[in-house]
Amino acid sequence: MTTRAGFVALIGEPNAGKSTLTNRMVGAKVSIVTHKVQTTRTRIRGVAMEGESQLVFVDTPGLFKPRRRLDRAMVAAAWGGAADADIIVLLVEAHRGVTEGVERILEGLADLPKGRKVALAINKIDRVEAPALLALTKELNDRYAFAQTFMISAERGHGVEALRKWLAEELPEGPWLYPEDQIADLPMRMIAAEMTREKLTLRLHQELPYQLTVETENWEERKDGSARIDQMIYVARDGHKGIVLGKKGETIKAVSQAARAEIEEFLGRKVHLFLQVKVRENWLEEAERYSEMGLDFKDGN
Repeated sequence: MTTRAGFVALIGEPNAGKSTLTNRMVGAKVSIVTHKVQTTRTRIRGVAMEGESQLVFVDTPGLFKPRRRLDRAMVAAAWGGAADADIIVLLVEAHRGVTEGVERILEGLADLPKGRKVALAINKIDRVEAPALLALTKELNDRYAFAQTFMISAERGHGVEALRKWLAEELPEGPWLYPEDQIADLPMRMIAAEMTREKLTLRLHQELPYQLTVETENWEERKDGSARIDQMIYVARDGHKGIVLGKKGETIKAVSQAARAEIEEFLGRKVHLFLQVKVRENWLEEAERYSEMGLDFKDGN
């Protein structure tokens, strides 16, 4: 029996569907999916089995034009994830085509080591007609020598199986990197924090896009099999604290309930979740916050 294993980096612009595709491939909700861009900050890995192959997905932050330290660290993490992977999959949204962001990514791909295998996945194919899809496929393949092109809908699952099978065959031979039943290599504390952050992002929409972060400060296993989880929500300004708490604490209560339900489903047991909000004006400039998110503070320079 020949086993294969390796890392697959999904890259693309924010909102291209990388997290949705990771979750579809892995068959579990590992990576945070929201309708806001730039919600994936850490290189969450989802592990999928396909025949005798183990695919480890590196879900990178979206590639965009960085403005602040956090942005720069996220973009550095994305390219770092791509450079370390055995295979790279570039996701491009069918209805948006070759945007300025895609142009920049194509330029970045040209700088990768020679021989790096890169596949193209045109996502959200249900949003365009066939002639437009073919034209986009031709344009992109004229610009870069992709090993293979796939037409997919990560949300609906179309074409995902063909992509997974191809990846499984292309990975290098070798022993599996993770136990078969493991789906994510992030510590549970971080996954739980990400789940809470997702609920905050969905709830607050435009009000506090990237000016908050969540950290799991304490995790206590209880005798009855449940877990007590204490989390701290860091915001940059006093006014933000009021937004997170909401009128009479309604917002944080709703976020807490939604996050607790999802963490319980993920763990398969009862959870007691306690959230607090703290103002840290310069958290975007604190090295410790970055390491909590799995990012390199120095990459933000």
